[in-house]
Amino acid sequence: MNFDFGNVLTRAWQIIWKNKILWIFGILASCTRGGGGGGCGGNTGYQFSSGDQPPFADDQFTRQMEQIVQWFTENWWVLVAIAIVLILLALVFALIGYIGKIGLIRGTYMAETGATSLNFGELFSGSLPYFWRVFGLSFLIGLAFAVIIIPLVLLGVVTAGIGFLCIAPLICILIPLAWVIMVIVEQANAAIVIEDLRMFDGFKRGWEVVRANLGPVIIMALILIFGGGIVSIIFAIPIFLMIIPLMPSLIAGEFQRSGLLIAGLCFVAYLPILILLNGILSAYIQSAWTLTYMRLTAPRENAPVLVEANA
Repeated sequence: MNFDFGNVLTRAWQIIWKNKILWIFGILASCTRGGGGGGCGGNTGYQFSSGDQPPFADDQFTRQMEQIVQWFTENWWVLVAIAIVLILLALVFALIGYIGKIGLIRGTYMAETGATSLNFGELFSGSLPYFWRVFGLSFLIGLAFAVIIIPLVLLGVVTAGIGFLCIAPLICILIPLAWVIMVIVEQANAAIVIEDLRMFDGFKRGWEVVRANLGPVIIMALILIFGGGIVSIIFAIPIFLMIIPLMPSLIAGEFQRSGLLIAGLCFVAYLPILILLNGILSAYIQSAWTLTYMRLTAPRENAPVLVEANA
């Protein structure tokens, strides 16, 4: 079938530019993409010059590791508490992220079907009925991959890395398979929200759409996956520029408090901009996926008119 990729990509930008409230949902949706945060600005506790012995000398490092292992062995409840906190945080981020994803699907659908303005409260409350279906589908898919991948990783660890060489061909198969499943899930999410389908019915519908329109879906996936990856790298360039001046001193084993402080302050200043940019990117990608579903499932003679979803 004829599929106008330019129209979808242009229309997705028009929708999120006109309805900037979707940027907020894009920021929320970024929570499920695992994207970047993590360990910035921490103090290592080491202060040494180039003439001092590096803190990771063999004997000292071994003693420190033994002390850490012994402490956690005696205080095992700390590991349990950390695990519980991490699980709770994962659930919170899942709630936020999938509500953002659903809000983007609903917002794009509403904008494309004639809504003149979008309201945050309406999109947020209207997204809640779909949460468990969208989250449950992604959870089951992730669980299935975990059941496959975890034993393979354990095999590689137990065999001191030899197992990784044996399973390398299987991993090469799993990577494109994961991309295909991701595309089906994107279409399934749109089906669940737009057509108000149950979880497994939505997955079946997503599979039918992908199977019937394999060419356009693959091309759109390549555009959004690789295009989005390139844009994400561009967004991350300022962070690399902050780190590069510190690399010579770090490689030489020198600790420069002033350099790290400046880099940390620059990172903190850039972080809100990075969050906003990633939110806009997430909003654009999700809007494009939603429009793709609408174009592919619309009646040929009256595209893209769809039946109103029952939220």
